[in-house]
Amino acid sequence: MPETDGPRKRDQRSQPGRSDGRRARSGAAQGPTAMDSDGRLYGALDLGTNNCRLLIAKPSRDGFRVVDSFSRIVRLGEGLSRTGRLDDAAMDRAYDALMACAERVARKGVNSDRLMAVATQACRQAENGEAFIERVRTGTGLKLRIIDPIEEARLSVEGCLNLFDPDAEAILVVDVGGGSTELSWLLRNGGRFEMQSWMSAPIGVVTLAERHPEPPGADSTALGRWYEAMVADMGAALASAPADPALRPLFEQDRAHMVGTSGAITSLAGIHLGLRRYQRNLVDGLWMTRGDCEAAADRLMAMGHAGRASESCIGPDRADLVLAGAAIMEAVQRAWPSERVRVADRGLREGLLLQRMREDRKPSRRRRRRGRGKGGQPPVT
Repeated sequence: MPETDGPRKRDQRSQPGRSDGRRARSGAAQGPTAMDSDGRLYGALDLGTNNCRLLIAKPSRDGFRVVDSFSRIVRLGEGLSRTGRLDDAAMDRAYDALMACAERVARKGVNSDRLMAVATQACRQAENGEAFIERVRTGTGLKLRIIDPIEEARLSVEGCLNLFDPDAEAILVVDVGGGSTELSWLLRNGGRFEMQSWMSAPIGVVTLAERHPEPPGADSTALGRWYEAMVADMGAALASAPADPALRPLFEQDRAHMVGTSGAITSLAGIHLGLRRYQRNLVDGLWMTRGDCEAAADRLMAMGHAGRASESCIGPDRADLVLAGAAIMEAVQRAWPSERVRVADRGLREGLLLQRMREDRKPSRRRRRRGRGKGGQPPVT
C-alpha cells in the first residue's frame, strides 16, 4: 500500500473489534477490555527496516479512535545485509521522518509517558543501531526502544486479535517486515487463542529484494524463475519453523486460516480489488483465497517495474519491493497450506496502543479496590 508523509486520518474506529460485512465476528474473550474515553492521547511509533510509522489515538469503549497518523518509507535497512551497518543516507532519511513524528507528537500534546516508540530488525541487526537510537534521542527527544523478535511477534498478534475467525481451530499470523518476517502459530483453547510457537525469519522485503534484484528486460520465463528463487529462499528459512507438525492438517483441511499484516498483503489486496486508490476500509479485514493472492502476484509481475510504480496501491517507493513481499507470502502458504487469508492493515502499532491502554486501567482498579477495603472511601491522591 502507498506510504505518505501526510496524516492518514481515519473516521472509522481503529480497533480490532470493529465489524462490517467483510469481517467475521470477534470473540469477546479475545478482545481488549473496555476503555474510558477521557480525552487522553496515546502514541505508538514503529521504526522498521523499511518504514517509519506513527499512530496517535485516544481510548474509546471498544478500543481506540485514531486522531492522527504518519507513514513514510525510509529504507533504514538499505544495504544492511551486505555491510552489517546502517548507511549514513538511510539514517538521515529515518532521522528526518522521526523528527516529523516528534513534531506531531508535540503538536497533539501526547505526554511522553504515553508514547510507545520502538525499533525493530534494522536497529537490532546493525552494529551502529544503538548509536543511531542515541542520536535520535538527543536530537528529537524520542526515546526509541529496540524490541526483540518475540515481543514484535506478540504485539503484531495483539493488534490483529479480533480479525481471527472464532470458529477456526488455529491461526497463523504473518508479519512481513523490511528485514525480517515474524510468524506466530496460535491454537484455540476454549474461547481464546493461545500462542503455540513463533519464529522470526531474517528475511523481509528489503533483504529479499537486495538478494534477488529484478532482472531488467526479462521475459515471462526468466521472471518466473526469478520469482521462484525468492519463494525458495523464504521456503528454506521456514524449514526450521518450530511449529508442531500436528497443526498442519488443520490448515490443509480449512480448519485454520492465516492473517497477513503489513504492506506485503495489503498491496496484494489492493491489486485484487482493482482499487484506483488505496482504501483502508475496503482492505482491512478482507478475506482472500490463496488463489486470489497468487493471481494478484501474477498481475504485479506482468506489469513490470514501471507499471507497478504507476499503480496507486503500490507507487514508485514500493515497486521494487512488492513482489518480494508476495514471494514471502507464497512461501508461507506453500509451507502451511491455507485456503483463507485475512488481510490486516494493522499490527504492531495497534498492539502497542491496546496493550498500554489496558495496562493504564489496571492500577486505577486496584486503587478503587483498596479504597473500598478501608471504609469504602477512595484513597487520597
